[in-house]
Amino acid sequence: MNAIADTGFLVAFANRNDRFHEWAVQLAASIAEPLLTCEAVLAEAAFHLSSVPLVIEMIDEGLIQLRFDAAAHLRHINELGRRYADRRPDFADLCLIRMSELFPKYPVITVDREDFEVYRKNRRERIPLICPP
Repeated sequence: MNAIADTGFLVAFANRNDRFHEWAVQLAASIAEPLLTCEAVLAEAAFHLSSVPLVIEMIDEGLIQLRFDAAAHLRHINELGRRYADRRPDFADLCLIRMSELFPKYPVITVDREDFEVYRKNRRERIPLICPP
């Protein structure tokens, strides 16, 4: 499966006490290709897990792969930030919206259904999501 990983999925996967841990572990077991993500997601995950080495291990083990250069997309990220200002999106969410435009067939794996059901790629298109039941 090709997909884009959000912070909540990574935290749930690594934290046995997370309410979505079992869902994340089962989903990760079905993944053959590394999930794509961005540095902002990694920073958030390291913060929530209180562990940079744990996040680096996810890269080393092939669960995730960095595939986004925010510097190359700042203008677009800024436009997305203005468009969704009422939702107060964080930088990672804006990067993931942009990634969903760059990788249009890749769903975003997230526990943040509420926001990602509102966000749109290419202004009008729903972002395909994989969320916990």
